[in-house]
Amino acid sequence: MSVFEDRFRARYGASEVPVPAASSALIEQLLTHKSVRAYRPDPVSDDQLSAIIAAAESAASSSNLQVWSVVAVRSQATRDALAECAGGQVHVREAPLQLVWLADLARLEMISTALERPNAALDYTEMFVTAVIDAALAAQNATAAAESLGLSTVYIGGMRNRPEEVAALLGLPPKVFAVFGMCVGYEDDARPASVKPRPPQSVVLHRERYSLADQQAGIDAYNAAMAAFYTEQKMNVRGDWGIHSSKRIAGPETLSGRDRLVDALHALGFSLK
Repeated sequence: MSVFEDRFRARYGASEVPVPAASSALIEQLLTHKSVRAYRPDPVSDDQLSAIIAAAESAASSSNLQVWSVVAVRSQATRDALAECAGGQVHVREAPLQLVWLADLARLEMISTALERPNAALDYTEMFVTAVIDAALAAQNATAAAESLGLSTVYIGGMRNRPEEVAALLGLPPKVFAVFGMCVGYEDDARPASVKPRPPQSVVLHRERYSLADQQAGIDAYNAAMAAFYTEQKMNVRGDWGIHSSKRIAGPETLSGRDRLVDALHALGFSLK
């Protein structure tokens, strides 16, 4: 079995999955992605950070508006405070670098004001969504770049638990929002992570028209793959992927404080018309 075949099948957690004939070194690398939550203290260099941000800036940006920014946090005190905002996640404290990815409409507001031009469109939800998409595209490029340099990452959605506190910690002006964080560093080999299976392509790939009914067989297969993964990794997860995911969407109490996100965004200067 080739390296590509091995990585492709590992990504789906199934040895019988059909492997496509098309492949590349980039796809092979992407197939190895894993969320790492245990890091060595070794620092991420400025040269590595610069290369990662160059990759991030190479992502697409809607209408080239560039409505995203990122804050690189190395300070232990700030990482400790961000970890608390994110629900006490230890890896936010441990990883030597935290990248906080921002939906940033403040820059365009500043530019348009200096040019004495109107900027009322910034108050509309479309512009906020555009900024979130821009930040996500940049961050995913950054993840791939970091991994190509031998670094590891994990996204930190917990930055949205207490948005106003994160904004205060990072000095964010109005119309700037921390979409998520990202731990960056070298994986602690004594506490290795594993590649987590993904749903079969029949669940996410729709040809010509979307279908819920056609997904069920793939969902059943994914439930089985994830149940095996939970057992193999000795994870304290009861049930399969469907049960686990259903628990996460049960109600506002399962959103870790993010049920008040609209109010927080209003407080941070987003009108969301």
